[in-house]
Amino acid sequence: MAAECLFNRPVCVQVRCQGCEERRLNVRVNIELLSISNPVHKKDLAVRLTDDSDPFFLYNLVISEEDFQSLKSQQGLLVDFSAFPQKFIDLLQQCIQEQNKDIPRFLLQLVSSASVLDHTPVSLNVVETNPFKHLTHLSLKFLPGNDAEIKKFLASCLKCLKEDKEMLEQKLRKTEEDFTRQLSYTQQSLSEKSQELDKLKNEWTTYTTALTNTHTQELTNEKERALQAQAQYQQQHEQQKKELESLHQKSIQQLQNRLSELEVINKDLTERRYKGDSTVRELKAKLSGVDDECQRAKQEVLSLRRENTTLDAECHEKEKLINQLQTRVAVLEQEIKDKDQLVVRTKEVLDATQEQKVILEESTEKKQSHIEKLETTIKSLSAELLKANEIIKKLQGDLKTLMSKLKLKNTVTIQQEKLLAEKEERLQKQQRELQETGQSLQMKEQEVCKLQEQLETTIQKLEESKQLLKTNENVITWLNKQLNEIQMAKKLETSSSPHGGVRPGISPQGMLDRPSFPSSGVSHPISPLYALQNFPEPAGRKSANLQCPGPKIQFNTQLSKMNRCAEVQRVTAATGHPANKENGDNFGLEPKYFKKKDDSVPLRGLSQNALNSEYLKAYLSTKAQPSPKAAVTTASAYFPG
Repeated sequence: MAAECLFNRPVCVQVRCQGCEERRLNVRVNIELLSISNPVHKKDLAVRLTDDSDPFFLYNLVISEEDFQSLKSQQGLLVDFSAFPQKFIDLLQQCIQEQNKDIPRFLLQLVSSASVLDHTPVSLNVVETNPFKHLTHLSLKFLPGNDAEIKKFLASCLKCLKEDKEMLEQKLRKTEEDFTRQLSYTQQSLSEKSQELDKLKNEWTTYTTALTNTHTQELTNEKERALQAQAQYQQQHEQQKKELESLHQKSIQQLQNRLSELEVINKDLTERRYKGDSTVRELKAKLSGVDDECQRAKQEVLSLRRENTTLDAECHEKEKLINQLQTRVAVLEQEIKDKDQLVVRTKEVLDATQEQKVILEESTEKKQSHIEKLETTIKSLSAELLKANEIIKKLQGDLKTLMSKLKLKNTVTIQQEKLLAEKEERLQKQQRELQETGQSLQMKEQEVCKLQEQLETTIQKLEESKQLLKTNENVITWLNKQLNEIQMAKKLETSSSPHGGVRPGISPQGMLDRPSFPSSGVSHPISPLYALQNFPEPAGRKSANLQCPGPKIQFNTQLSKMNRCAEVQRVTAATGHPANKENGDNFGLEPKYFKKKDDSVPLRGLSQNALNSEYLKAYLSTKAQPSPKAAVTTASAYFPG
């Protein structure tokens, strides 16, 4: 007896009793399909109503196919017994969906004729509420459970609870073991990382002290060099001033004569001024273009930062547990990197200051030479050219401001280039991480392909096993038919009489003895199948055989094919009679199951009782051994050829 659970859920039921108000009760509905194989294969539908809060609340209903036919005629159902359980489950699910509403469309009503639900039969109604009236789709009568049924139900509940308890205890043990392992592993990793942190701190302190000492020494040396350079420049400037004053007095007289020439030079200077203005405008335009490019680069950097934030969020969601232990180490590494970057920046700033000093020295030399030339020209001019000198000074001031602005912009561009380089490095790191994730995805896809191949192989094996089962069933049916044919042959042997040169003797058990053929020279024993091949029968027995409802069997008289049942089947198939087709049919089996084996024992000279007992043993062995090999060996042992 096998039970298949189809539905097991709590449902809200409206309880109606005589002389009592309606109330709602949560009842667990359990629907099972019981299949009974002894003595006849049957299927029954068992419905059980229980209450989780009240263990003694038990109502049972078992519907067989005969009961369902009466229920179908009484209530006008349009469903067969095979489809009835699913339709009943659909109605229960609709009631579950509507139970939380104020006015549900589908209701389950538990109606009792007594005033209290206490060991009285109950009817369960599935009701649909219409605007017109209440329609009862189905009404089932349940009987209360007796003491034995309640005890069985309570025992099954206890068994389920114990199994759940054992499963939960096993899960708890496994989780405790896993957590203890994780704790030990994390503690070991924490101790190792704390030691690494201490080592890094000690190394960092020594490294920073050495760097500070070297930087302080370099700064003091550079300050001394700068002071010495300033003193030298001041002395040179004073000497140059004295020389210029002497030269200025000499050149005043010469410049008065060269006034006309200087006017021409003044016009050239104005033209150069206009050219300088145009170059300044071009530089401004270039600066605006550079600013636009910088803004674009900033926008790209912002977009890349957003992408980085999204990727970081995904990574943090996946690796929260690992990052909790690695955050401290990461922070320390970041601090070390920041300090390294500060050191590198300080070095770069020092290099830039040194380069700027060299550039300033060159520019001062050039400017001093230019100033000397201008002073020689200015000193030669008269008081009327003082205005031109003021204009030139203004131009020089503008040029200085422009140069300072250009220097500032150069520094800004250098910093932006550094930032861009750092961002490019970050982008490369992210691309590497993306490649690693893609490789991991490819590995997982390969694993999925392997699993699919394993599934396909298992499906093929299942199909082969199904084919083997089919062949087993075909062998069993074939053996049953062969047994029936042999029993019919025995009946025909008992009713047959001797004819011609054949003289069969009857044994005391009723079995035909071995016939011999003196006229043909055949002295060896002949199988009993030959005795049944084409001998005449009496008229009375022929009529009896015609009236027999069993299968008709015809045999062909050929001595060369007496010991081979397969050759007899070929001859009967060649004649075309329907009865011979039935005997020679292979029942869809492969030819390998009909090959003759060396271990086979012929049926010659055996008594009828021995044959009957051996046939029964072979039949029982084929029933007990469902494998095709065992069935074929028994068939080849008792049916040679």
